[in-house]
Amino acid sequence: MAKLLVLHGPNLNLLGTREPQIYGHETLSDIDADLRARAMEKGHDLETFQSNAEHELVARVQATREDDTDFILINPAAFTHTSVALRDALAAVGLPFIEVHLSNPHAREPFRQTSYFSDLAVGVVSGFGPLSYGLALVAAMRQIDGTE
Repeated sequence: MAKLLVLHGPNLNLLGTREPQIYGHETLSDIDADLRARAMEKGHDLETFQSNAEHELVARVQATREDDTDFILINPAAFTHTSVALRDALAAVGLPFIEVHLSNPHAREPFRQTSYFSDLAVGVVSGFGPLSYGLALVAAMRQIDGTE
């Protein structure tokens, strides 16, 4: 059994009501419940954490050094384009992670097309709405199970 951590960045707590034409109608609770069920089905433990505060996300990443986390899925949201601190935390802990985005940043405003995380990530899944998380989870579990 592996332990996966899903991190959600700023404003993702508003999913379901925030710009549904871009981010969809599913809530963050819906997404988290689906991910937990899928992970449990494969015998893995999955924890989720959302914060609008950069320092809280950094602290949670750093805590993985002590809590047996094996893999991280992260949607840094707006911090994708701004957070050297969160990038440095992920680099410091050295755990594999997948960067996740509901929308396709490359099809949006130019400032959204730069990620401080992609070059460190095992992979990036974007543009599929809430399904992006599910696809990233499948990829993470395959990495953990050695089938990918």
